[in-house]
Amino acid sequence: MAVALENRQRIGRLTPLDDVLLRIGECVYPVPAREMPPAFALGSTLEQDVISAGPHPAVPLALIDGWAVHAEATAGADAYAAAILSEIREVAVGEPLGSHGDAVAPLEAVTLRGDKGEIQVAVISGEGVLMPGTDCSSGEVLRQAGHRLRAIDVAAIQALGVAAVRVRKPRVRIARVGGGCNEIADAAAAWVANAIAADGGEPVASGSGADVEALLAGGVDAVMLLGGTGFGPRDDAVHALARIGTVEAYGIAVSPGETAAFGFANSRPVLLIPGRLDAALAVWLLIGRHMLTRLRGGVANEPSCESLPLTAKVASTVGLTELVLVRHVADGIAPLASKYLPLAALAQADGWIVVPAASEGLPVGARVITGSLP
Repeated sequence: MAVALENRQRIGRLTPLDDVLLRIGECVYPVPAREMPPAFALGSTLEQDVISAGPHPAVPLALIDGWAVHAEATAGADAYAAAILSEIREVAVGEPLGSHGDAVAPLEAVTLRGDKGEIQVAVISGEGVLMPGTDCSSGEVLRQAGHRLRAIDVAAIQALGVAAVRVRKPRVRIARVGGGCNEIADAAAAWVANAIAADGGEPVASGSGADVEALLAGGVDAVMLLGGTGFGPRDDAVHALARIGTVEAYGIAVSPGETAAFGFANSRPVLLIPGRLDAALAVWLLIGRHMLTRLRGGVANEPSCESLPLTAKVASTVGLTELVLVRHVADGIAPLASKYLPLAALAQADGWIVVPAASEGLPVGARVITGSLP
């Protein structure tokens, strides 16, 4: 049965993006920290410093493949007078030297003569050796609380033997509202899940067709649902949020993605995202990642990029914060699409820029800094 127009979801006014972000900053709090292996904590925010338990390495290690030698035994060796090594042992990178020497000579520097060796170059103590404490000292701070764990951080602390870290890694339910086949909405939901994971969250995917109110239930730290935000007879995501929680904003002044909504259910933040891929992209980049940043108690570490000139004008509607897809070209940054972002443009884009709500657009030659696409 058709839903009467007066009973359908409708937007009274568009809420400025800055107001929504301010509300997120006021009402969304960091989640409790959890202890987990570093590999599972990639991208999350550290709740406490990662500190080395002891010096690394603890003993001298071979830094190159070669021969463990005592440096004093090579004193005076040169191309004309080889030194005879009565004690010699081959070692591989990372192998402890023990009592076999205090230096490592390159493999080609030694000629074997029975059980002895001849070396025609003098080496000094510590040459070819990774000395104790070189990688880190005891009690050294490897990564500070409040910082995100990058892939290089994870690799370094794993190599140093750190078994667990305390991090904030929010669990975010992500699902598509409504049943039936909808390849675009499914792709958008999968993309948002990947973006959550890349930004330090733990996406908890739920299949399409589930009841909206059930998706808004507990068990997670936040909820992001795609679809059901429009004005059609089956769109009910905003009404469902209002029934069990609060709607802080329905209709947000961003483009694309004007029918997005933000609120709370069971004290958990909820972001309702239009079911189009371009709208999902814009709403995630402009709102969703800020919400996730607050939940993980960190900062949005957007990599800095060189500002480059626009090669074409970008027109914009005053009052809307607009996301524009761009591509790097030889003489600067070329805008690809705004307002509606075609799927081909999404695949061809190198990044994105934002036109502020107060602006009518950006002229040719305006210098812009692009954001990276997840």
